[in-house]
Amino acid sequence: EGIGFLTAVALVTAFIRGEFRSSDAYIAFLGMDLKVADSGQKSGRRRLTKRGCSEVRRLLHNAAMAASKSAAWKELYEYYRSKGKATTQVLVILARKLARVAFALMKTQGEYISRRT
Repeated sequence: EGIGFLTAVALVTAFIRGEFRSSDAYIAFLGMDLKVADSGQKSGRRRLTKRGCSEVRRLLHNAAMAASKSAAWKELYEYYRSKGKATTQVLVILARKLARVAFALMKTQGEYISRRT
C-alpha cells in the first residue's frame, strides 16, 4: 500500500546501485537517515541528511501520504500523530518504514502480502 509503479522503479534502481549490508545502509543511501546534532548535555535537532537522490525522497514522501490513508498504515500514522508528532515527521517515519519494507522484499526476493484487506 502506498508504493506505486514510479516509486517501485526508483527504489529498485537505488537498490541495484549499491551493495547494502542492512536496511540502515539503504536508508542512508537514500538520504533518509537522521543527522544528530548533540554535544555534551545539549540535545540538538534531528534532521534528514538528504545525501541521496531528492526525487526518490519525494516519491517516498508521496507514497507515505498515500499509505497513511490505507488500512494497513493508517493505525501507525494515527499512533504517531497522537504522540504529538507533526504531520511531516510522521510522513518521514512512514516513508522510512516503506523503504525498509521494500529493501527487505528486494533482499529476500520476496513478495509483499498485506496484513489487512
